[in-house]
Amino acid sequence: MNEVDSFLKQIDFSKLDGLIPAVAQDYFSGEVLMLAFMNEEALEKTVETGVAHYFSRSRHKLWKKGETSGNIQSIKEIFFDCDSDSILLKVVQKGAACHTGHRTCFYSKVSNSLIAKNNSRNQDERRIGDNDKELFYSLKLLYDIVASRKGADPNKSYVARLLNAGAEKIGKKLQEESLEVILSVIDGDKDKIVYELADLIFFYIVMLAYSEVDFFAIINELKRREGISGLDEKKSR
Repeated sequence: MNEVDSFLKQIDFSKLDGLIPAVAQDYFSGEVLMLAFMNEEALEKTVETGVAHYFSRSRHKLWKKGETSGNIQSIKEIFFDCDSDSILLKVVQKGAACHTGHRTCFYSKVSNSLIAKNNSRNQDERRIGDNDKELFYSLKLLYDIVASRKGADPNKSYVARLLNAGAEKIGKKLQEESLEVILSVIDGDKDKIVYELADLIFFYIVMLAYSEVDFFAIINELKRREGISGLDEKKSR
């Protein structure tokens, strides 16, 4: 018996007519992306190919995530629960996980009025956390969109034209936008500062995508610096 067969033997497919729930979670952020079902063949394909495969209950057939959309899920880790009848996939998601185009299938939020209220401080903390998450995923979505323009027709996509032009052209745009931000700050024009900073962030993301630097590598580097004095961090370089 090989290693894959040995693993499959541990999973209990008997409770849901040969199916088990499979939760896909973003490997880097921990965000829950989707819930689907697997039969034994789907799980075996997932393990052997390193790409998520599921079983469609409506079509009664095996399907590969992203087969038509290109939004595949590359498997980083697989866990199974204490009853051996559910699977957790930690994946690197290309593009959107949901067929609606949303990053996650769980984009519909239940109104807070239906949920028991905690004290006001905890409510404020939740709101801050939600806002941070919204900003984070907006930037990640922008990165994914920019990265998806690689190989597109430069005559139809400005981003594709920039990526095709290379680091020097993108670098010049960064220099131009940096100067625009500085001049806006000197002038004290807050609306202009917002506008120019948005441009600057956009071109930084283009440079990231061009360099094929993972968006989460930047986030992880910033997290690494949390609680470290700026002076100490500079000395450690």
